[in-house]
Amino acid sequence: MTARTLDSNASGVYPIAITPFTSDGAVDYDGIQRLTEFFLSCGVPGITYLGVLGEAAKLSGQESMKILTTALRLVNGQAQVIVGASHAGFDNLHEFVAQAMGAGASGIMVPPATGLKSDDQVLRYFEGLVRSVGEDVPIVLQDYPQNSGVFMSTTLLCQLLKRHPSIKVVKHEEGSALRKITTLRTQESSGDRSRTSILVGNSGIHLPQELQRGADGANTGVAFPEMLVEVCRRFFADDVQSAEDLYDLFLPLVRHEQQPGIGLAIRKEIFRRRGLIGCARVRAPGPALDKDDHIELTRLLDRLLHKLKTTGEERLIMAWHVQAQ
Repeated sequence: MTARTLDSNASGVYPIAITPFTSDGAVDYDGIQRLTEFFLSCGVPGITYLGVLGEAAKLSGQESMKILTTALRLVNGQAQVIVGASHAGFDNLHEFVAQAMGAGASGIMVPPATGLKSDDQVLRYFEGLVRSVGEDVPIVLQDYPQNSGVFMSTTLLCQLLKRHPSIKVVKHEEGSALRKITTLRTQESSGDRSRTSILVGNSGIHLPQELQRGADGANTGVAFPEMLVEVCRRFFADDVQSAEDLYDLFLPLVRHEQQPGIGLAIRKEIFRRRGLIGCARVRAPGPALDKDDHIELTRLLDRLLHKLKTTGEERLIMAWHVQAQ
């Protein structure tokens, strides 16, 4: 059994779960079961539910809690469960987090509120947030300015981490900010503050470089999480060249999945083709793939399988083979 609560030594791959829907838009709990069992079979240390990728903003409160309790029952202590908590009001946040942690969640993932402009505003916001949820609730701080519109400097992050020890993980998603990881690690080595886990998001688009800079792993929703797991395993076993070579095989698909707007629909379609969900629907309003998108995706997947075969990654082919068209 895995330790229930998240701590600052979190490492490895924590996939972000999509929320599968049926063709009529209802939550597909059978799909949640297949996805959860698949993630666990990959050997991940934890899974995040109800993130942006999970379309949390399109779920009712009742649906969100049922998804979380279903996931916790399925995981059954085999991995940690992080829950996205982006509620606008602290009263609603307090109620949701209390229910989630009471049900067995390992921690929450929160970004700064949209619209914060100054460092002082961000500091005051997190003072209130931590006071609301409780200092004993482990937090994954999502640093994703492309989505939140809030840019946090390393100086500001250092202040937040020193003031709030309950922030156990920085989820690094700022685009083109590899130096940020280096600076955060330098703060620790120079004694400015204690260690914090750094997990990267943004589809792991720069994962090999981020690992080299000092990241502990990934917290993202790529449709081939086994690849991320294997890349991290090889990297931490000092087989860095092999890790990067493997990642390179998947990079065209990772890049394709990351497209703004349509990326979630692509990712869901890959999971559908893998037989892990029954329908690739994105809850309205949301994108859907057209005929040309499907042709494009098929070509990319075919090329990926061909490259895996020609590079001698036979052990991985069956695990990554797309099962259903």
